[in-house]
Amino acid sequence: MNIYRIAALSAVTLAASFASSGAFAQSKCGLGNGKKADGEPIAVGAVVGKTGPDDFSSSAQAAAAYFKCVNENGGINGRPVEYLVADDQWNPETAAQVASKLVKDRKVVALAGNTSFVECGANAKMYADEGVMVVAGTGVPRECFNAKNYVPVNSGPRISATIAAMYAAQAYKSKKMVCIIPNIPSLGNWACEGPKAWGKANGVEVETIAIDPGSADATSVMLQAASKKPDTIIMNVPKGILVPMLAAAEQQNLGKKIHFVSAAPAYSADVPKAIGPYWNKNFAVNLEFNPLESKGADNLNWQAVMNSHGAKTDPRDTFSQAGYLAARLLTETLLKMDPKKIDRASVTEALRKVGDFRSDILCNPFYVGSGNRHNANNAGPMVVVDGNGFTTVSKGCLMADDPELVDVRADEKKLGLK
Repeated sequence: MNIYRIAALSAVTLAASFASSGAFAQSKCGLGNGKKADGEPIAVGAVVGKTGPDDFSSSAQAAAAYFKCVNENGGINGRPVEYLVADDQWNPETAAQVASKLVKDRKVVALAGNTSFVECGANAKMYADEGVMVVAGTGVPRECFNAKNYVPVNSGPRISATIAAMYAAQAYKSKKMVCIIPNIPSLGNWACEGPKAWGKANGVEVETIAIDPGSADATSVMLQAASKKPDTIIMNVPKGILVPMLAAAEQQNLGKKIHFVSAAPAYSADVPKAIGPYWNKNFAVNLEFNPLESKGADNLNWQAVMNSHGAKTDPRDTFSQAGYLAARLLTETLLKMDPKKIDRASVTEALRKVGDFRSDILCNPFYVGSGNRHNANNAGPMVVVDGNGFTTVSKGCLMADDPELVDVRADEKKLGLK
């Protein structure tokens, strides 16, 4: 079993996308008392896709940094967090095996900071059967947002693409759009059905083009999308696919005829430079959280924690923000409990009572609740590529108007949040 403790969580090969400086706020975590926790450890797990097509473990790296900071500042009322991160290798069978070992053998009280394309579908039933909660950093496929015991901190590709479509209709008066999505199981059409359902209710036609992420020809995909004669093309693909597709669109000069917008994966510090000046102020992106450079106390604390307790090579990206939030939410929940009575059942019960978790990284209050599924993060700002960076173009955060959120909105109303 490929598990990393917080003292030995291996660094990613990607360079940190947010350069460190001496101007960050002082890192403050947990009790903030500067005393190293030396009591009985509390086991917390995570499952990530570290090795495979891409290193998708940024959320867990941020969670590891936060828990390390917590342990150096009194822990959970004296008890350190033992953070165990397992690599699912982007393989559902491996995901099931490593999660079972964490839950059944290592007896983790909860999981936090999960980031994976495959583990939600592989493990959601097991998590429910075992009564263990997952406060995930980054959920991707449909199962992550449709399970009672799985709580993603991020908004997900469907919500993000829906907000991007709403912005295009508002800013560009678009009436016909094409949404491009990888044909990964439980991601495929589902992630573009949000814009399509919203469009149907608002007089906007949205078509979906599902691509094979391993063999799609960028030029062919762009020409196929352009042949639909859309006003806007919604990119709902990973960064590694996005960059060559925008290069192909530039080669065909499509950016001068069609508006291009994207879901959250395009929000990375290296994207503006990678796609080049052709897209300057011509490519809008939805964010799942507030901007990486925002000056709120929590966002500054995230930066400080990553610099003081993370590796220099750990990405400072939106997935890292998510892992920080997941670890902090779990930590704040645990600190309210009797440290002598912390076990899986009590932690699960306490997490379900989380009804108003606030952070300046988030657009709205976050909650867990007792619902059958979780998509509490369903609003975000829009930015546009501006030189080698991004500039916010929306007036605050845009709330996703996805018909699939009817039950989520009902839960929010019960909690008095909307």
